[in-house]
Amino acid sequence: MTVEMTAQDFWNLFQQFASLSLLGVGGSITTVPEMQRYLVDETHWLTDLQFTSSIAIAQASPGPNILFVALMGWNVGLNAGGGLVSGPTAWALGMLGVLATMLGIMLPSSLLTYSATRWAHRNRDMQAVRAFKAGMAPIVIALLVCTGWLLTAAHHQAARDWPLWVLTVGTTFLVWRTKLHMLWMLGAGALLGGLGVI
Repeated sequence: MTVEMTAQDFWNLFQQFASLSLLGVGGSITTVPEMQRYLVDETHWLTDLQFTSSIAIAQASPGPNILFVALMGWNVGLNAGGGLVSGPTAWALGMLGVLATMLGIMLPSSLLTYSATRWAHRNRDMQAVRAFKAGMAPIVIALLVCTGWLLTAAHHQAARDWPLWVLTVGTTFLVWRTKLHMLWMLGAGALLGGLGVI
């Protein structure tokens, strides 16, 4: 996939991720629906497959959860440069995409978190601070459910994708009702994918 991008487009990419940074309560993964709307539906800088693959690959890889944002930026830049086989220009644009998305998603929230944490720690006994902490839990859970729904809904052909739906429902039940460690479920998903079951 090849897209036309200007310096202004990369600046817009940075600004979009900077605004999402301030909405990412519970982590950047909770802003995936808005990322999908912007990158796939509105600007067409990524395909649906590139978008979901960026998340899946980054989540399956060891390292910080935020890697999917870097991978999205990389893919946007590569698409602007004509693809991976287009050489150093595409790779440089890929790195520019990584820089735009990662600085955008990290900088505002880091500065806000640092400032707010210092303030909240100094005022931890205030009733408003305690109420705020208690009220944020349901919001984070709702955003995570929305993200899970978006990633699962990409598989909309029931005759072909039913194993993915069964795996999603089964994993959701296991997380909800057991204390089974998440790595076992990730490993089982990787095994089933490797065997071609899903």
